[in-house]
Amino acid sequence: MYPLLFQPNLHTTVWGGHQIQAYKGLAATDEPIGESWEVSAVPTSTSIISNGEWSGRDLISVIDEQPEAILGKAVNERFQGKLPLLVKFIDARQDLSIQVHPDDEMAQREHGKMGKSEMWYVLKADQGAHLYAGFEQEITADEYQRRITDGSITHVLARHEVRKGDVFYIPAGRVHSIGAGIMLVEVQQSSDVTYRIYDYDRRGLDGNPRELHTELAAKALDYHVEENYRTEYMETYNRAMKIIDTPDFVVRVMEVTGSFHRNLLKYDSFIISVCLEGDCKISIRSTGDEIMLPAGHSTLIPAAIADYDIIPLHGMSRLLESFIDNMDRSLTGKVSRFLHATLG
Repeated sequence: MYPLLFQPNLHTTVWGGHQIQAYKGLAATDEPIGESWEVSAVPTSTSIISNGEWSGRDLISVIDEQPEAILGKAVNERFQGKLPLLVKFIDARQDLSIQVHPDDEMAQREHGKMGKSEMWYVLKADQGAHLYAGFEQEITADEYQRRITDGSITHVLARHEVRKGDVFYIPAGRVHSIGAGIMLVEVQQSSDVTYRIYDYDRRGLDGNPRELHTELAAKALDYHVEENYRTEYMETYNRAMKIIDTPDFVVRVMEVTGSFHRNLLKYDSFIISVCLEGDCKISIRSTGDEIMLPAGHSTLIPAAIADYDIIPLHGMSRLLESFIDNMDRSLTGKVSRFLHATLG
């Protein structure tokens, strides 16, 4: 077991920009790159390992050979040997479509796939850049259909101006859209199911109108209005800040100025670590293996060796990590069983 690095996995989109290549230290192209799939086990675009004995192998096949050691015993059992998360960089030069994702039940029923909840951590934002997350006011299903028809759906969406470091959790069912001038990292369930609701009458890269999924979206939408859609957290240094904590994934961000120890073995989960700023080195305590992790790059640390040190190379490093918190799930189960036995 060793920390896995990956070959570039870039996706051209009609709304994409040109920041991802520079961020990752790749040669510039004229193509509009909207997404970099950093760590993916989605069959249509799986990550290819770029280091160690598995170099050149696809991530799915390697996990198939060592599911418990890589995923963790609890993750392997719960997700039947599948990596349950997908991590991306997204660069929006234009507004993305207004969209929504189905939950696990609907995605399984309609497509035989996992549902899609996700979170966003904003890396860069132009002055005045905004995104949509959730409804600003309650509407009915009939009003939804009318506003799709007349193009006024954005009038009832919650609009949020953003800046670097802002976090938004987008559970399945929440309407959303990333606006032009925003670059972010996205952690999501490992699914490629998206329902486009409205796309500004835009044409795709092939010149044809892009497909909309308004009827499926109507079944997936949660019309509930939240008081605050932005995730609030307090920034600290040399500590792991828990910013998202859900059954589907936990996300933490840390800014470290010296060697920083992370022992996450108790969670019985793989760790996906993304270097957002400041090149660093990751050193595994049990094996002595080390990898260089430059800004704009990501690694998957297998569950069996999730005890390591992060060492900034130029004074400071900012990282985002995501994993499955099986410890909390196990504790919840024990408490439930205890109460059942005690109270009958």
